[in-house]
Amino acid sequence: MTIIFMGTPDFAVPILKAVHKHYGVDLLITQPDQPTGRKRHPVSPPTKVYAESVKMPVLQPGRVNDISDFIHALNPDVIITAAYGQFLPNVVLNAPTKAAINVHASLLPALRGGAPIQRAIEYGHRNTGVTIMQMVKQMDAGPIYMQKPIPISPGETAGSLFTKLSEVGAELLLEALPKIVAGKLQPKRQDDTKATYAPVLKREEEKLDLTAAAITLERKIRAFHPEPNTYVLLDEKPFKIIEASVFKTDTDAEPGRIIAITGDGPVVKTGKDGLLLTRVQLPGKKAMDAKQFMHGAGQKRITLSTQLK
Repeated sequence: MTIIFMGTPDFAVPILKAVHKHYGVDLLITQPDQPTGRKRHPVSPPTKVYAESVKMPVLQPGRVNDISDFIHALNPDVIITAAYGQFLPNVVLNAPTKAAINVHASLLPALRGGAPIQRAIEYGHRNTGVTIMQMVKQMDAGPIYMQKPIPISPGETAGSLFTKLSEVGAELLLEALPKIVAGKLQPKRQDDTKATYAPVLKREEEKLDLTAAAITLERKIRAFHPEPNTYVLLDEKPFKIIEASVFKTDTDAEPGRIIAITGDGPVVKTGKDGLLLTRVQLPGKKAMDAKQFMHGAGQKRITLSTQLK
């Protein structure tokens, strides 16, 4: 069976590994290397790093349409995508003889789009899951082969949920793939009237709006961790909030005001209740526990008169 795999971030790696181990992957298509850091050195996508370690052929087109002739020449039985990062044109979707399959990190039709893991946490969902679906040109709207739900644990971050869902995705794909290829598993159409969306994260969303309720902010902090993380302004400079919890209070104070300094860290007033900051990061510094911060730089920078923005 000739398989082309298309995927880019860490989420796709366990799925790629599983397919390669059980069936072999003839070609990985992933996004181009991205310049990173102050010196802008190019960094390979995680899937490429794995592919090179097992001597798997790799292509990194700027536009997948540019290599459509090459894809057709391989005469693939199956194309599998997992967080590839580009829409596939019909000329590519029609290339496989058996199926074009996508592994999506939500229970479709819920959370169609590029950030289903982060948005599930941010929106306060109690459950999410993985969908194995047939690809169509419309975003995440193809018919469904299989789904598997999992609970979202209290305190779950995007990082921990990414790991869980990628492992579930690998297991579910291995269960579904032979049935799909044999024609023993027919996809079922999604109910478009129940579709919800998970747009990709935008830079302007990283700044916390302290007029929101503490529970809303706490979810967002977990949803944006380990990257890109959220921040507020302290002395007009970004002050990253890596970890926080809801602090129940009916104190009548302006949102952003520090209303208490506990043994675990400072409490900032929000639109409803307060937010206990337990792990923070100053510009150019490493993340640290808030109690450590308060025993160092925070002693002078954060007091009961401090106003975060």
